[in-house]
Amino acid sequence: MHESRRSRITGVGATVALAVSLAACGSSSAGSASSSAPGKHPSGAATGAPVSGGAAQVQITLTSSGGCELDHASAPAGPVTFSVTNKDAPAITEIELQSDQRILGEKENLAPGLPPVKFTTTLSGGKYQLYCPGADRENVTFSVSGKAAAPAGGSTATLLAQGTKGYATFVNQNATDMVAAVGSLKAAIDKGDLAAAKKQYAGARPFYEKIESDVGGFVLPGFAPGDNAGNLDYLIDMRQSNLDPKVGWHGFHAVERDLWQRGKITGSTKKLAAELKTNVTKLAGLVTGITYRPEDLANGAASLLEEVQRNKIKGEEEKYSHLDLADFASNVEGAQQAFAFLKPGLQKIDPTLTSTVGRQFTNVNNSLTPYRDGHELGSFKPWTPKLRATDAAELSRTVQSLQDPLSRIAQKVATAG
Repeated sequence: MHESRRSRITGVGATVALAVSLAACGSSSAGSASSSAPGKHPSGAATGAPVSGGAAQVQITLTSSGGCELDHASAPAGPVTFSVTNKDAPAITEIELQSDQRILGEKENLAPGLPPVKFTTTLSGGKYQLYCPGADRENVTFSVSGKAAAPAGGSTATLLAQGTKGYATFVNQNATDMVAAVGSLKAAIDKGDLAAAKKQYAGARPFYEKIESDVGGFVLPGFAPGDNAGNLDYLIDMRQSNLDPKVGWHGFHAVERDLWQRGKITGSTKKLAAELKTNVTKLAGLVTGITYRPEDLANGAASLLEEVQRNKIKGEEEKYSHLDLADFASNVEGAQQAFAFLKPGLQKIDPTLTSTVGRQFTNVNNSLTPYRDGHELGSFKPWTPKLRATDAAELSRTVQSLQDPLSRIAQKVATAG
């Protein structure tokens, strides 16, 4: 679960808005984007981000003095890669690139001292806002000049486009299956059958975990951006450690608490289950019709792996049920599906990187094999504090070996000619 995800989409017509926001990010030819001699921006950032590998390169640095600084305040239209480093700012853990309150790219849980993380998105000319909650200056303007080129033609572009359509089908099917699985969870809870409810909970969780990087952040009509009362990701998947006291606890993990910690089904549990069913149904409706660009798949896959490192390996996601390894496997499966849909096109762009990522996915999946157990809920051993103490570090290293090459894909596909 994303700790404090804010709105990706706001207000009425969220599905259309997302489709528009993604479509607006037209691709660019690398050659059209040239470096410009940096001048000095009023904010202190130099203008004109340099271009490398077909994408403008922008560094974002978070500092303990409350700083959220861009090294370049502008870029030419086309792919832009943002690299984010939290130097020493524990109070700033998240950044978002927004346009008209729509999130075009984001990174969360940016703990001080961790290696830089990056995302690539294709931007047309205009003004964008870098949102840094907790910084002295939370909104920083980023300017893009010119017009992004039309999507490239050719076989590689065709293969990548086909991949995005296939991936959309994958996401839509998972959302639909999640609605059915949560319906089964609700039915078991309505009957007061604790054992059956636990089983159905374990069966419902993977659907969300496979696609959470794509479906998080929807805000319902009538709610302001940042109002968790209308944020579907909050209402569906918020954990105890990050509750908004004004909104309270809802969703999967509130149900998990009742089933495992309290060990009983009450009227409140039934209300939570009914509410969860309503919200996942709304989410499945919003997801349908979203269109993706190739870099969206790559960024989403990278985010799922980051989610594994941040929450699953630490045992924070499933605090009561200890089903974290099942969530871990689902995050990896979702990331691998995104990669698989990009693979035919990526193979033409960079066969070495394609081979490396494929090999590292195999290593990560093999690392999970010792923990598979068909007799356990979720078909994995419980990720208990004792098991984490002995095994978490090695699993983390294996995931990191995949994260590094995976994080390079977004720029590759966004700049493909």
